[in-house]
Amino acid sequence: MSYMDLAIKLAKDNVNCVSPNPSVGAILVKNGIVVGEGQTQELGKSHAEIIAINQARDNAFGATLYTTLEPCSHFGKTPPCVDAIIKSGISKVSYSILDPNPIVNGKGISKLRDAGVIIESGERSSDAIEIIEAYSKFINYKIPFLTAKFAMSLDGKIATDTGKSKWISSIDSRKFVHSMRGKSDALMVGINTVLKDNPLLTNRYQLENIIQQPLRIIIDSHARTPLNSKLLNQPGETLIFVANPKDKTCNDLIKNGAKIVKIPGENNQVDLVNVIKYLGSQNITSILVEGGSILLGALFEEGLIDKVVAFVSPIIIGGMKSKSPIQNNGIDFIKDAYLLKNIKINKIRDDVVISGYIKGS
Repeated sequence: MSYMDLAIKLAKDNVNCVSPNPSVGAILVKNGIVVGEGQTQELGKSHAEIIAINQARDNAFGATLYTTLEPCSHFGKTPPCVDAIIKSGISKVSYSILDPNPIVNGKGISKLRDAGVIIESGERSSDAIEIIEAYSKFINYKIPFLTAKFAMSLDGKIATDTGKSKWISSIDSRKFVHSMRGKSDALMVGINTVLKDNPLLTNRYQLENIIQQPLRIIIDSHARTPLNSKLLNQPGETLIFVANPKDKTCNDLIKNGAKIVKIPGENNQVDLVNVIKYLGSQNITSILVEGGSILLGALFEEGLIDKVVAFVSPIIIGGMKSKSPIQNNGIDFIKDAYLLKNIKINKIRDDVVISGYIKGS
């Protein structure tokens, strides 16, 4: 394992607790020995490079810093990392990618070069880009990164024609989904999923690094969320978007711990574009959308989905009325289909996981 591999691992392990900052891993090496390591902490605390420098102390002089992201060069809630790097006497910096933040982009590296620090770049860049994909979108567009997640049969069904869907994917796939939840700022579902499945919408498998549960987001145009819904009694917060609120019901939901936000759109439905803008204003950088098919269909039509993670189980369901993962107006020609790029295909037990980014998102 290379030193940059170690830095990438540190960054991956900390994605779930640093939003809206990017998760960064840093390794300091001197004479072939790791003398310091760090990972981004929660907002307002030290960056990865500073933690590694503080750990190394005098050993930082003449060392090489491996970091997954260009060190920052501006004052935010903490001082610039490049100043600390230069002051410590680090002789070389190897970074994976430039910071997409326009305030930083390239400026940190320029300052280090001007100070005589040797610079290398590009190792494990694709992994580093994926780690900060939500940050990259948020810092440039002020709206969150949306991942559509669904499990389906080999013939593209998410339930039988009687509505039964437990369980299409394997238990190992479901555990992986919980790790995805743990790395997301928020989970989003439509009201039909709440009414049909009564989900908890919590991360229940990776508890050791969890500081807080992801925000639960319900798209519920007519305030139909039952007061006895399981999700209202779970750790963390629940945010319900309504278009046509029923005052008494909304007040009762608020008493049960939910926050209600009214964002009306056409046909008495919630305006999803304005929902996403609102969430961006609340510093929500990443959302895992778990269904249902109508909500996913609407988000695709609005061009709001950035990434797809599909779990394909080796079963065949059939049925004329069995639902597919995406329900909307569809397309007339194959050339107009949503196209995925940078595709990855992995296997979890007998399930195949296909992930990729929507071209043009």
